[in-house]
Amino acid sequence: MIDVVDSWLRLAATRLHDQAAALTALDQAIGDGDHGTNMDRGFSAIVAQIDAGAADGDGDRAMTAARLRGAGRTLISTVGGAAGPLYGTALMRAGGAIAASDGATGAEAALAGLDAAIGGIQALGKAAAGEKTMIDALIPAVEAARAELARGADIKAVTAAMATAAEAGSTATIPLLATKGRASYLGERSIGHQDPGATSAAVLLRALADVVAGA
Repeated sequence: MIDVVDSWLRLAATRLHDQAAALTALDQAIGDGDHGTNMDRGFSAIVAQIDAGAADGDGDRAMTAARLRGAGRTLISTVGGAAGPLYGTALMRAGGAIAASDGATGAEAALAGLDAAIGGIQALGKAAAGEKTMIDALIPAVEAARAELARGADIKAVTAAMATAAEAGSTATIPLLATKGRASYLGERSIGHQDPGATSAAVLLRALADVVAGA
């Protein structure tokens, strides 16, 4: 599992770098205009952390949990605005769920991690579905994963379902009125723009699905 997580974080960093300008353009329309730059910087720092050495822990899941927690702390310390604390908390909560997932399948652990990540984001940001935030990508993702797991799907199908649902959810933020965060200051002018946080969430989950598919 640690190898998959490290590969995911590396691929996510590459994709966020490649899409930094596009994410920033989305954020310039309804936010502070720095989401792409911030995410690129934060995940570049995570890759540097991975390069610096192995994660601590006794066993694969313990190492995976330590990696996610460390990545979360790195985001909190290096990323400005709301994205650092929100994504950082998400990764730290996911790490906690992985640490507690002994005996679970890979698919069950992935679902538990995403569910815990969402819980952390909502505890910190107080956002609900329909408010034009990253939650609008993540909640459909966890619901799709739960449905796949209920029918006995493996981790490849579960993570693919997460990614597809997150992408659809991010696109579905375009007609929404923002009622949370910086975008809410624009009122009705926020309508017609895709939420940058939902978009980066979809990028992260697609990177995870692609790594799992190739593992």
